Amino acid sequence: METDGGAASKTLPIPDVLKTSIRPDIVRYVHANISENSRQPYAVSRRAGHQTSAESWGTGRAVSRIPRVPGGGTHRAGQGAFGNMCRGCRMFAPTKIWRRWHRKISVNQKRYAVVSAIAASAVPSLVMARGHRIDSVAEIPCVVSDSAEGIEKTSNAIKALKQIGAFPDAEKAKDSHPWKGKGPLIVYGAEGSKLVKAFRNIPGVEVAHVDLLKLAPGGHRGRFIIWTKSAFEKLDDVYGSFDKASLKKKGYVLPRSKMVNADLARIINSDEVQSVVRPIEEEVKRAPMKKNPLKNLNVLLKLNPYAKTARRMTLLAEAQRAKSKKEKLAKKRTPITKEEASAIKAAGKSWYKTMISDSDYTEFENFSKWLGVSM
Repeated sequence: METDGGAASKTLPIPDVLKTSIRPDIVRYVHANISENSRQPYAVSRRAGHQTSAESWGTGRAVSRIPRVPGGGTHRAGQGAFGNMCRGCRMFAPTKIWRRWHRKISVNQKRYAVVSAIAASAVPSLVMARGHRIDSVAEIPCVVSDSAEGIEKTSNAIKALKQIGAFPDAEKAKDSHPWKGKGPLIVYGAEGSKLVKAFRNIPGVEVAHVDLLKLAPGGHRGRFIIWTKSAFEKLDDVYGSFDKASLKKKGYVLPRSKMVNADLARIINSDEVQSVVRPIEEEVKRAPMKKNPLKNLNVLLKLNPYAKTARRMTLLAEAQRAKSKKEKLAKKRTPITKEEASAIKAAGKSWYKTMISDSDYTEFENFSKWLGVSM
């Protein structure tokens, strides 16, 4: 949609790059790596913390064996040195300038991130979710005529933003600090356009050709972009289409989506798919669980039918042993009557007398009588 003077005057075809699948993971990854390529190496001095002739006092002085600053008369004398736990000494693992500061990114992956960020800028819900105020904008993506590239004054630039309804977003970005990457981005087509000087003084508004760090600041897709007509028309030449290669990037074709229709449930339940798939298996066959015959009686009886008889005989024998043991204990613990006690005592005395009388070995008959053997 092209606007001129606040009203929609002409429509433009949507470039294929705005229909590319949005990959937020690639946008975040590429943005993080590109932003690291602008870092400057830093490191501490090679001699930091070692510019003193400190030596340890050794053992026997009831102090730690850390090297100590020599001399006297000052607070510094006797203080620990060299160790990373001491004041004014070296740091642990000092930073070096040969750290891996920069990251390599494949060209195709970088291009995928750029086209994803551009495609996300054409989705109003993503633009609003990022915090942009686009309620008064007529349509997204917002395209203005090439006459905007001739704006030289900042006052005229503000008027142009108010006409297309993008000024509330710039005001919101100005109130938030830091405001970089939070306001609208103006992408122009012609080199050396005058609008660069006109819009650069407005806080929150940025001007660029196409830069991923500005298309998705912080790696968050959905930047509010204001295209000029010439820049919008060049998108097909710069990035090509799904079938036609790019004119600016040799052999580059826009990445196709894995699925044309993302509604997976609708695809699966369609008549075309359901007519060729196998029917639902009502009967589920599962492998039987093996049971231990030493723990499961039914399985044991299947393997050994005599186990039931053996088990019964074992239980009966155990019950009989318990019963006889109980009777013996009860008999021993039951008190006897006086008559039984006197009979037992009389029998003992008679046996003793018989033993005394039979202890005389003078006669063989008496000895035989004592033994209870008949001759």
